[in-house]
Amino acid sequence: MDLQRFVAGLFAFAVVTVGAGSSVAAGQPVAGPAVSAPSGQEVTLRLGQEAAVAGKDLTVRFTRVVADSRCRPGMTCIWQGEATLAFLLKEPGRGESTTAELHSGIRTGPQATSFAASRIELVSVSEDGGEATVRIS
Repeated sequence: MDLQRFVAGLFAFAVVTVGAGSSVAAGQPVAGPAVSAPSGQEVTLRLGQEAAVAGKDLTVRFTRVVADSRCRPGMTCIWQGEATLAFLLKEPGRGESTTAELHSGIRTGPQATSFAASRIELVSVSEDGGEATVRIS
């Protein structure tokens, strides 16, 4: 094999590997389609999915599971545990945004936050942590 071809192939492999690794390492979930969320009602978001709140300049994106110590199905646990989820809250018209970590239980942190004259409350988390139900009012 020609040394020049070998080096070119090795370089191409490195570029593909580093490119793929960086997206995984960044922990960026694949975004699902955006959904419309009526104000005051519950909406379920998949990891990476965003909800635009009807009648408000507000979007809520479920970005990641920060921690999950909940008791797994079929296990006997002394403590129920809880999940901590991260959300990106945006006010697109003003260009404002913030992040919030919401908890499924009351032991270690808030279950709700306020942003853009709205209250965002974590209502429930699916067993696998891939879906979060929030109420935005």
